[in-house]
Amino acid sequence: MLDHRPTPPADVLIKGAHVLDPRTGIDERVDVRIKSGQIAEIGADLAADGAETLDGAGRHLFPGFVDPHVHLRVPGQEHKEDLETGTRSAAAGGFVAIVAQPNTTPTVDSAPILRSLREQARREARIPVGFLASITRGLAGETMTEMAELRECGALGFTDDGKPVHNAGILRKALQYQKLAGGIIALHEEDPTLSGKGVMHEGVVSARLGLAGIPSISESTLIARDAAIAGYEGGRIHIQHLSARESVEVIAAAKAKGVQITCEASPHHLTLTDEAVAEKLDTRLKMNPPLRTEDDRQALIQGLKDGTIDCIATDHAPHAREEKEVPFEQAPMGTTGLETAFAAVYTADILPLALLVEKLTAGAALLDLPTPEIAVGRTADLVLIDLNAEWEVGEAGYESKSENCCFGGRRLKGKVVTTIAAGGIVYRERILNAV
Repeated sequence: MLDHRPTPPADVLIKGAHVLDPRTGIDERVDVRIKSGQIAEIGADLAADGAETLDGAGRHLFPGFVDPHVHLRVPGQEHKEDLETGTRSAAAGGFVAIVAQPNTTPTVDSAPILRSLREQARREARIPVGFLASITRGLAGETMTEMAELRECGALGFTDDGKPVHNAGILRKALQYQKLAGGIIALHEEDPTLSGKGVMHEGVVSARLGLAGIPSISESTLIARDAAIAGYEGGRIHIQHLSARESVEVIAAAKAKGVQITCEASPHHLTLTDEAVAEKLDTRLKMNPPLRTEDDRQALIQGLKDGTIDCIATDHAPHAREEKEVPFEQAPMGTTGLETAFAAVYTADILPLALLVEKLTAGAALLDLPTPEIAVGRTADLVLIDLNAEWEVGEAGYESKSENCCFGGRRLKGKVVTTIAAGGIVYRERILNAV
């Protein structure tokens, strides 16, 4: 159910990299041979045998990352991003597969729209991309989409992301249909009667700045409701972009009760707080859910460590420059994040390296997709990264069409050198040396 444009299968030898895959247990300096797009051999001192050799000395080779939460803005908002630029941005960040959300213009809520998107992806997408369809028509929260038909057309699951499913009865019906159609139901959790017209986290900082706040309970209370409905129906739900301590606690309690619930956290919520907004009223720091407190940030980190939070997802949300170059209160929510995801979390030094790699690849299994692994016989889905390379975000521009990255201007460590997706080389850093 993933689509991409044809890429010539790679025949390369990655020489001398430190190979780390927490699932297969490999954690050592070895060579990796890729032949016809598949991992053919892993070992020491492998001969090139005429294949291109990539210098891995001083670099790390990981299984490629998978992002289950990306906004590609197609169809209808191509001035912000499109399939080519969005997947190029993903490849530059080490991602080998991404999943696009349906809050587009028009909404991805019918089989013809989904079929058209998949055909377009087969022409334009640099890496494999999958699509979620909406739960309700037009994201209006009132009328269900034809879930079974959409699944037959290739929808990986369903979400009204950008909006909550405010009607509990609609969510219950969706979970009942899920038993027939399959596919994950992913939820943007926000009670609009609590979040109102808020533009940042409700707390000390918002009070100091005089800005309307979004309380953390607007997220956690809806998660609690939806977890209860999922538990009652025996359905499977995925909670998007967790941001608050109370939310982590609700998820943990639901899992302890046996509810089939998974969740994700985003790099910006793991590394920044609402104090960043106070330092600089930058619209690139405005996203939904908003940056919250240090206590919330620490709860998210602990949630990743203890397994409450299943994966890291970017919620890559591009906006045109003129849309963000307005007063903070008027700017749209959202930040780009595909090109900075690994480096932002790695630089913050909040997770062991193996756990970071595991959480950046774990999004695949949540959508019933194969998880990239470094093992002989597997399709090459790999990323070669220089952990010591320092770079300033945005200094050399972006592969994305948009520039609204909350890490813009910050110095990060860890630079993607090469990405191999679906067996083909899809990204090379411009200064990459072949030997």
